[in-house]
Amino acid sequence: MTYLDLKPGDVVVIRAGDDWPEHLFRIDEVFDDLVAGYSITGPLKDEYGEPDFDLILRVHSRAAG
Repeated sequence: MTYLDLKPGDVVVIRAGDDWPEHLFRIDEVFDDLVAGYSITGPLKDEYGEPDFDLILRVHSRAAG
């Protein structure tokens, strides 16, 4: 079982950091300690990233299916 039972297609809320505001992130892949995908809101929109699980505040929406 992965952190928060995350799956590709889920959208999560990434907490704000020193260089970015809180934003939504669509998951493409789930690894043991991080997820990979793209920011879908904010100034990082359409940027690829690999945030660690500790940056995820909550699940915003689940993938259909």
